[in-house]
Amino acid sequence: MEELSHFINGALVKGTSGNFADVFNPATGEVQAKVPLASEAEINAAIAAAAEAQVAWGATNPQRRARVMMAFGHLINKNMEHLAEAVSREHGKTLADGRGDVQRGLEVIEVCMGAPTLLKGEFTDDGGPGIDLYSMRQPLGVVAGITPFNFPAMIPLWKMGPALASGNAMILKPSERCPSTSLMLAELLKEAGLPDGVLQVINGDKGAVDAILDNETVQAVGFVGSTPIAQYIYGRAANNGKRAQCFGGAKNHMIIMPDADMDKAADALVGAGFGAAGERCMAISVAVPVGETTADALVERLIPRIENLKVGPYTAGDDVDFGPVITKASQDRINGLVESGVEQGADLVVDGRGFSLQGYENGYFVGPSFFDRVTPEMDIYKEEIFGPVLSQVRTETYEEALKLTMDNQYGNGTAIFTADGDTARDFANRVNVGMVGINFPIPVPLSYHTFGGWKKSAFGDLNQYGPDAFRFYTKTKTVTARWFSGIKEGGEFAFKAMD
Repeated sequence: MEELSHFINGALVKGTSGNFADVFNPATGEVQAKVPLASEAEINAAIAAAAEAQVAWGATNPQRRARVMMAFGHLINKNMEHLAEAVSREHGKTLADGRGDVQRGLEVIEVCMGAPTLLKGEFTDDGGPGIDLYSMRQPLGVVAGITPFNFPAMIPLWKMGPALASGNAMILKPSERCPSTSLMLAELLKEAGLPDGVLQVINGDKGAVDAILDNETVQAVGFVGSTPIAQYIYGRAANNGKRAQCFGGAKNHMIIMPDADMDKAADALVGAGFGAAGERCMAISVAVPVGETTADALVERLIPRIENLKVGPYTAGDDVDFGPVITKASQDRINGLVESGVEQGADLVVDGRGFSLQGYENGYFVGPSFFDRVTPEMDIYKEEIFGPVLSQVRTETYEEALKLTMDNQYGNGTAIFTADGDTARDFANRVNVGMVGINFPIPVPLSYHTFGGWKKSAFGDLNQYGPDAFRFYTKTKTVTARWFSGIKEGGEFAFKAMD
């Protein structure tokens, strides 16, 4: 069995704690590798080494750091298939989805190639008699990224790209369920010219997370995962004086107006609801049709589309629509929520219970399920299922549909399908959700914008990637300068305006 490593000071290093976690193949249920879980001593040693390496890296001019990002982007492209296969092998998503995972991370690295323009300060000349003011963006020092299982390439790249391009050293703790991709990316960064120690990849569990949060050298923490863990990390980081951006759960609604193209809406719902087995924080999990006619038309179109979805391992070919979920515990939890939906009175129109794939009976596969006539009191509505389950909540009016979306505790993403521009503009302006799609089901912004939810989907003031990431990973220093040349003599004791 393969024994994975940490990546410390530019090399793959075996763990010394003696503790390991199993890395499963979700399609078969078999253990395919074991990953070391770092001790607090290992974490602290890696952070100390990163702090040493950061001094020279932070002093490297932004253009030279950007050249490392350029070489890194080239190597990601060159190794695209290798990386995508690693994503699919440990996560279970299809190869096409694995490529998309890598590609959306690569797009952030491409923005980081232009980091010098995002790191510029501001300048005011003659702010007062002979006085100039200017600001500088400087790296924080050592920062940390704690990333989830569902995007083993994309989210580590979202974290490491802006952090490193800004001159920081990074401690990356990937999910212990899908660690290999981060280790591969670290090796590619070394090949691209990143100095040893500037990126440390440390595998671990909650103990490793707490060690990172409590280490005084770490100045900022970025996290993506569930809302309870996001709240925990945000609170502990803030209590220890660190910056934190923590992104949590979601319950994304898609409103379908009576004037929408029903076939396009149904296609969008199936792709956004069942892609990656629903294990996306931007998945559409709630369809909200306006009017009974709209709801009935959707049901008529959704049933055959969902029933015809092909579920299987990533090795089964390009026509597989989605693969297994990540663990047996996830499989059991999703099936339990489907059972609760039936018990609480929802109409299970497409029943994914009891799904079994010949030859992969021990895999963590979950069949696609579709509920109609769901109400907000039901568990399948209240909880983030994170599986291949779509719920339909019927509403009578646009205002009722909008209120349903706005009253939900989560505010990650939402969408509306309509042919009416006024309705779309009203929805975009009023809805209290961070990312909005208009006739677009999964509105993940392009990499030169910024990604972030509202309400209990995000904790912290700044979003991921785009301009916000460079603000998060730098601190602003403002300098007020005056060069004496006979303008004024003597001390000043009053705090006065620069007139």
